[in-house]
Amino acid sequence: MGDKTHTHPGAAGRATAADHPASVRNVVLVGHSGSGKTTLVEALALTTGAVNRAGRVEDGGCVSDYDDMEHRQQRSVQLSLVPVEWDGIKINLLDTPGYADFVGELRAGLRAADAALFVVSASDGVDGATRMVWEECAAVGMPRAIVITHLEAARADFEEMTRTCAEAFGGDDPDAVLPLYLPLHGPPAPDGHAPVTGLVGLLSRKLFDYASGERVASEPGEAELPQLDEARSLLIEGIISESEDETLMERYLGGEQVDAKTLVEDLERAVARGVFFPVLAAAPAADGARQGLGTVELLELITRGFPTPLERAAPRVTTPEGAGRELRMCDPEESLVAEVVKTSSDPYVGRISMVRVFSGTLRADQTVHVSGHGMTDRGHEDHDVDERIGALSTPFGKQQRPVTHVIAGDLACVAKLTRAETGDTLSAKEDPLLMAPWEMPDPLLPLAIEAHSKPDEDKLSQGLARLVAEDPTMRLEHNQDTHQVVLWCLGEAHADVALERLRSRYGVQVDVVPHRVSLRETFGGRAAGRGRHVKQSGGHGQYAICEIEVEPLPGGSGIEFVDKVVGGAVPRQFIPSVEKGVRAQAANGVAAGHPLIDVRVTLLDGKAHSVDSSDAAFQTAGALALREAAADARIHLLEPVAEVSVLVGDDYVGAVMSDLSGRRGKVLGTEQTSGGRTLIRAEVPEIEIGRYAVDLRSLSHGTARFDRCYARHEPMPAQVADRLREEVRAAS
Repeated sequence: MGDKTHTHPGAAGRATAADHPASVRNVVLVGHSGSGKTTLVEALALTTGAVNRAGRVEDGGCVSDYDDMEHRQQRSVQLSLVPVEWDGIKINLLDTPGYADFVGELRAGLRAADAALFVVSASDGVDGATRMVWEECAAVGMPRAIVITHLEAARADFEEMTRTCAEAFGGDDPDAVLPLYLPLHGPPAPDGHAPVTGLVGLLSRKLFDYASGERVASEPGEAELPQLDEARSLLIEGIISESEDETLMERYLGGEQVDAKTLVEDLERAVARGVFFPVLAAAPAADGARQGLGTVELLELITRGFPTPLERAAPRVTTPEGAGRELRMCDPEESLVAEVVKTSSDPYVGRISMVRVFSGTLRADQTVHVSGHGMTDRGHEDHDVDERIGALSTPFGKQQRPVTHVIAGDLACVAKLTRAETGDTLSAKEDPLLMAPWEMPDPLLPLAIEAHSKPDEDKLSQGLARLVAEDPTMRLEHNQDTHQVVLWCLGEAHADVALERLRSRYGVQVDVVPHRVSLRETFGGRAAGRGRHVKQSGGHGQYAICEIEVEPLPGGSGIEFVDKVVGGAVPRQFIPSVEKGVRAQAANGVAAGHPLIDVRVTLLDGKAHSVDSSDAAFQTAGALALREAAADARIHLLEPVAEVSVLVGDDYVGAVMSDLSGRRGKVLGTEQTSGGRTLIRAEVPEIEIGRYAVDLRSLSHGTARFDRCYARHEPMPAQVADRLREEVRAAS
């Protein structure tokens, strides 16, 4: 941001623990898959001296995407913390996956960070999902900056991409999205593309040449001045318009020259307040080079323009019972409040919890209170336990570097917290506190699984419990109707990672089976049935006869049992036995094995024996009567219908509504919302939306999202029911 000369700090640039919140910056990198986030993190680590020239730590591994699974999948699948140091400031870089299936890792990074770097590829542009994350950050006032990468691409155009970012991110104020530097191009290559070899600072009016592999400052030549002066004027006006000094614009328009120091200070304040969003350029260092293009400028912005943890609004804190509690947040001397933002398992160390300390100081071997509430709908039980934490460390690639303490505002890893799950609060044992969990997307893609073998079955329950404890965007369901174990995920890639983690981390091999929805049965008309259970084979016999009538009821009525026996044909003590038998048979189904609902069963008559009649005999007779009635009746299959709400960009409304109709859906209405989006409400049979999470993403290019909830069961069309029965017969 200025013209300060920086030297390569070498090994001293590596971060350990911070000594004051003011010397910490927590920055999350956001962008679509392939935009260059991980490459940028490694370039920043190289510039700060945290890694060697090859971009590797001592053991030869990457500082980000170091997991074996990420190597196999060739993409980031989890949040990575890479701490570096620059000018005495510890910078916690949080590298997030760009693929939509791992948005839970992105949300965790946003929770842990105080500012965001939006990484945009010059060759790919801004996608809809990145715009949505920008809007989320804007809603909470998170400071943001934009980094344009892939400038080496043949059709890369920094100026054009800056205009695209202003349109995408500027909203009502595109002048708040402006570049701080302009690219300096070298001689054209044979294909006509001129590579970017340096940057020209608009405020400092300095040229920074990276062609030698290190940043070299000089004065711009005459050729650069016209373009520099035009862009500089726009930047100055943009900074002044966001200045807290209301007289500055009037003085500037009156012809007063504003000195660079004032402009830089106003720029830094505007960035920290989240009202001005600078655009920078960055590229990895060439082989043998020590500094990547734009990395020094980016580090200057992070350390001088991004807010410290002291400037972050305090999250709401309560006692575990829900009583409000006021704290001086980000005070190392206050009561401890820390949050588990990520949980992972290491085959050698065990469970590792990445935590953000919001208040107080976390110390090694300290006993803390672990509190987790508000995630019961995801299969997480509320819990309040005291645990002694293991070692504290800062991660760097596969390494864990020990530290003795972690102050408010900093991030670190805690070993061997056996009960802590992602989203849990750590607090002082004598002063237990709770932070509300952050909002997570609802997993809507079902993955039905079965243990591959008996040894796998023994380990499956524990493996699944650990999996959902690590990832709150997964939900575990044991469906009582279909008797299936269902792992609800965000998408196919999310499901693939879950299966691989079960196999590689927990040694559990599973088979994926077709997911079944919870069907029901009901009678299509009146029917009568007679249940006769008479057995005599020496000794005490069994004797029970009952006659019933069954009639359908409106949806949602359940099972209604009516006693109309007269004259004591069925003794009073056995009438509840008949009802019990009827209800047991209804729960097991009468035609295809699905529970029977929405019928009235009337007991009309029966017979009993003074010696051989019993409770068990009349239960059996009641069940037989219901089965006989069903044999002579038309039985309807009922399917669950979900109420679906789809939030989609206006450009895709027609395609989404057409797709819903093709799924036997009934559109209930549409509602215009902000940001050029439409909310579509519809009712759709659940059997038609098993893969809707995947299909909607493809249909809307990743810009739509949906929610679903159970509405009711209703009759399945005859042709669909017949097809389903054929599939069941073929499978058996």
